[in-house]
This record gives sequence, structure tokens and C-alpha cells, in this order.
Amino acid sequence: QVQLVESGGGLVQAGGSLRLSCAASGRTFSRYALGWFRQAPGKEREFVAAITWSGGSTYYADSVKGRFTVSRDNAKNTVYLQMNSLKPEDTAVYYCAARTTYTSGSYYYTTPIEYSYWGQGTQVTVSS
Repeated sequence: QVQLVESGGGLVQAGGSLRLSCAASGRTFSRYALGWFRQAPGKEREFVAAITWSGGSTYYADSVKGRFTVSRDNAKNTVYLQMNSLKPEDTAVYYCAARTTYTSGSYYYTTPIEYSYWGQGTQVTVSS
């Protein structure tokens, strides 16, 4: 079991930056693959970024590639999402998610159904 708590959301102007954090409980954080998703009003939850258990590999949605960076600090049980060059279309509730994974390889996951644990979400609003 792992509990996830996001923070760092807020209101920012277009072109600005925010850094989201997701703190996890539990002693086996390093065995979890992690992801970030977002959901805008009236839309389905969509994949943003994923990172493997070691942090050695990352994967991004095309819409955020080159602007967002996902990272993790296993010693602090925390995953981050650095968001730069924000656009109004990035406005959404952002969720972090976790799932167990095989540490014998580097796996990442890009669909909500593949994740077992979710945070409560943090609102990001980008004004034009």
C-alpha cells in the first residue's frame, strides 16, 4: 500500500513555470513505477509523464515533451513534475499515480488503468 499527496499547484501566467511534488508513504517507494496524469473539466484523464522505478527512464506525452520534466528522489519518497513554458491548455487537475513494477527491468506505464494508487490531485491554472 502507498498513499500519495500532491502539492505545488496554483495559478500561473502563460509562459510561466510550476513544480509539482508528490510525496508517498511506505517503505517500498523505490519499487514503484510512477506517473503523472491530468484531467480538465469535461475531459478524460490523460497521460502526462511516466518514470521507471530507478528514475533511469522517462516518457512524455507529445503535448508536454520538451516543456515538462519528471524526476524522482527515492530517498525522499517523492516524485516531481517540473512544468515550464506553461500554456492555457495545460490547465487541469494533476494527479500522480503509482504501481508496483519489476525492478529487473525498466518499465513505464501510460494508461490510468495500469496504476493502482492515486493522489487526490492538485489544480494547475494557466492564464492567458
